[in-house]
Amino acid sequence: MLVTTTPGVEGRKITQYLGIVFGEVISGVDFVKDFAAGLTNFFGGRSSSYEGELIAARESAIREMTDRAQGLGANAVVGVDIDYEVLGQGNNMLMVTVSGTAVRVE
Repeated sequence: MLVTTTPGVEGRKITQYLGIVFGEVISGVDFVKDFAAGLTNFFGGRSSSYEGELIAARESAIREMTDRAQGLGANAVVGVDIDYEVLGQGNNMLMVTVSGTAVRVE
């Protein structure tokens, strides 16, 4: 499945627009990751525990979106947008939403 943030695919013609597709993931961050990230925040550096959680959530949301596009008969998703939000009482949940237009290209 071809996935792109551009409105089309260079060198390919869009033959059919099949609709907007979405992928959503809400992921909780556990105490250990929060603790490790707090140490990183205090001492400086990158938080690999949060980065790993972010990457996993993004990949899962994109996979969900492409699965939905494939279910519509698409072979590409164009105009993809990725959004991130933090949720929850302690901002300990990460929401990743991905959307794009499912299309058929030749």
